[in-house]
Amino acid sequence: MHRFQYYKVASCTPDVFIGDPDANKKEILNIIHSLDSDTQLAVFPELCISGYTCQDLFYEDILLKRSKQVLIELSYEIPENLAVVLGLPLVIQNKLYNCAAFVFNHKILGIYVKTYIPMYNEFYEKRWFSSSKDLDTDSICLDGQIVPVSNKILFKDTTTDAVTGIEICEDLWVTIPMSSYHALAGANILVNPSASNDVIAKKEYRTGLILNQSARSYAAYIYSSCGKEESTSDLVFSGHDLICENGSLLKEGVNEKFIIGEIDIQHLMHDRIHFKTSMEECMEDYIIVEYESKPYSSIQCTRSFNPYPFVPKDTKKRIERCMDILHIQAQGLATRLKKIHCDQVVIGISGGLDSTLALLVCNEAYKINGYDNSGIHAITMPGFGTTNRTRSNAQILMDLLHVSSEEISIVSGVNQHFKDIHHDPCVHDITYENAQARQRTYILMDLANKYNGIVVGTGDLSELALGWCTYNGDHMSMYAVNASVPKTLVRFIVESYALKDETLSEVLLDICDTPVSPELLPPDASGKITQKTEEVLGSYDLHDFFLYHMLRYHEEPLKIYESCLLAFKDIKKETIQKAIHTFYHRFFTQQFKRNCMPDGIKVGSICFSPRGDWRMPSDASSNLWKQQLKDI
Repeated sequence: MHRFQYYKVASCTPDVFIGDPDANKKEILNIIHSLDSDTQLAVFPELCISGYTCQDLFYEDILLKRSKQVLIELSYEIPENLAVVLGLPLVIQNKLYNCAAFVFNHKILGIYVKTYIPMYNEFYEKRWFSSSKDLDTDSICLDGQIVPVSNKILFKDTTTDAVTGIEICEDLWVTIPMSSYHALAGANILVNPSASNDVIAKKEYRTGLILNQSARSYAAYIYSSCGKEESTSDLVFSGHDLICENGSLLKEGVNEKFIIGEIDIQHLMHDRIHFKTSMEECMEDYIIVEYESKPYSSIQCTRSFNPYPFVPKDTKKRIERCMDILHIQAQGLATRLKKIHCDQVVIGISGGLDSTLALLVCNEAYKINGYDNSGIHAITMPGFGTTNRTRSNAQILMDLLHVSSEEISIVSGVNQHFKDIHHDPCVHDITYENAQARQRTYILMDLANKYNGIVVGTGDLSELALGWCTYNGDHMSMYAVNASVPKTLVRFIVESYALKDETLSEVLLDICDTPVSPELLPPDASGKITQKTEEVLGSYDLHDFFLYHMLRYHEEPLKIYESCLLAFKDIKKETIQKAIHTFYHRFFTQQFKRNCMPDGIKVGSICFSPRGDWRMPSDASSNLWKQQLKDI
């Protein structure tokens, strides 16, 4: 079995010759021989052996007999280790059915029979075809073999864990599609040989329908439709082919011979386990046909990997998403303040990304509640590592937002603390750094008491994952508004806000361009930041990629690493290797900080708040993960 269970599929649209099974056979084989050699499943359109628009030719015995014979011939000529779904008309007990055959290794393993027969607008299939509900048998004899026939039949590859369920065209468009029953019975690969014609706006509707069905079924969906050669009468077909996975569009083609995509079965199985949907509750009514494919040592992966999985690729969608997230954060804070009858917040402002976003959240929350911004007490607390750039940006931002601002230096307080604990301030170790972070939190907490308010936390999801925070320092607050926002997304939200608000644009964009740093070590001689987080930890772009794939899909380290190489082709392999070792080491050792998080707002699929999406013991062993990291 391929190590990570990618399952390569193809959606195919051959040129069709109406009423000519032999010509169609040739076209089908031409496409099959053009597919990648490691393709595991190929899906062809509805009635592709005969043609869909045969009309009353479906009554012709010569066409029906030859269509069946061509299916048998194809079963012998299709290469081994490739499963193929083919559409054809079949007579079963003196009734004609619209069918799809599942062929593998020179055998017809089973026949799916179409259930919902359309008889409206341009469709009048009931003139020729019966519904699977009329079947009085569960098997037929083909080529001397007993072949199961049903509308409830699944094909299980015991090697790859792919379980394929078939529905034909209209079966998808009804209130409860047949594929919904297939998914409940265990199918994770849904295929649809279709003959869906094109009219205005139908393509978009069809795409949405298939994407939604794949999402609600936690399944892949391969849709294959008839092409432009199908009809020369009143219908136009565009060969609209789709490969979807759990609500995501992997590949789309229009009037192409075929499209290819890789399904991540592990992703699908993870979601079924995680969301505990009532899968396999209908299995007793189903025929399960098992077959065993030969594993490929590797599958050439053509699917793309988004290097920023928390962030939409499309600029317009990204800005909309960022503003939606900011609104969710603000609404959460606004509601908390109303519930506790509080209109005062205290927040530490450093001039960095996280505190900037948290301040913008406070600003929006106060708009929602109709509070005066004077109730936002923004405190800058310069210390040994504070630079003029961040100090200036913090003050400009506070002034433009008209909040109550105050500067309190932590230098004298931390120096006194060093004397109390007998620490040499010339030793720039972890004690030197954490003493500053805790001093700042100490000030914020006491000011919150003074103003009868709450401390708003600024730490983000990425920092919590890596434990890049001081325990009971910046780690602690009374409400953590950024707790489920990863660092890469923080930057995009601030950038998006800059596009929205011209007044804040200049300072926000400069904050985005400032190196990420806790500024706990002294700057260099020119006053620039010396302590750059990403030089210590590695790029947050990489860490957020690791975090998403680990906690969203619980992938193995080696799989995440290989996906990362494909996503970040411009980053050296050695850089990614170092970063992923750092990620797993820190993720396991820093769990104790996540175990006592304050309440936080969940904006996405991952959150570390007390009732969030991740729980683990602080003393969990990381040996299993580290063992696999040795191979990286």
